[in-house]
Amino acid sequence: MEIKKAELEVMATRRSQYPERVKSEFLLVGRSNVGKSSFINSILSRKNLAYTSSRPGKTQTLNFYSVNDTFYLIDVPGYGYAQVDKKTQAKFGMMIEEYLEKRSQLKRVFMLVDFRHKPSEDDLLMYNFLKYYKVPVTIIATKADKVGGSKKDKCLKTIMDTLDLVVGDDLIVFSSVTKLGVKEVLTKLEELNEIETI
Repeated sequence: MEIKKAELEVMATRRSQYPERVKSEFLLVGRSNVGKSSFINSILSRKNLAYTSSRPGKTQTLNFYSVNDTFYLIDVPGYGYAQVDKKTQAKFGMMIEEYLEKRSQLKRVFMLVDFRHKPSEDDLLMYNFLKYYKVPVTIIATKADKVGGSKKDKCLKTIMDTLDLVVGDDLIVFSSVTKLGVKEVLTKLEELNEIETI
């Protein structure tokens, strides 16, 4: 799939602000420092469409990125950032839950985890939360360029064993630096979007 057009169309905090146009939607979730903005920029072949910051917790809305005028990538506030107070964290959780409850356009969630580390308790909670809503999930193991060849298999096994993926869910090893996994993600987006439009 060639990305010809990509733009941030809507920033929402509640359902009434979601885009009115009905298109396939793909949700991106992950810890605050896992590299969601870099993932978006890599997938969409844009340098600064999604703002990357050295300070985690920057995203505080549901950001709807319109891609090729055919589907949305939706970036949500990251979880697990200690310096975000509990009231704000609870608000973020409610925003995501409100979206998941009744959004029939949602086709898949891309859940980002750090390839270098065992998935955190927050990661496990998020995965189980998504399974509660019966949403299909693709795990994106980011920052793979930072792992040496001899350690890759061990890192992959740790993630798979910890999350214990259900049938139908899968994992893509990814790097925004080397572009590893970009083609695989684009192929999955194209296939799922085509299924919806047939």
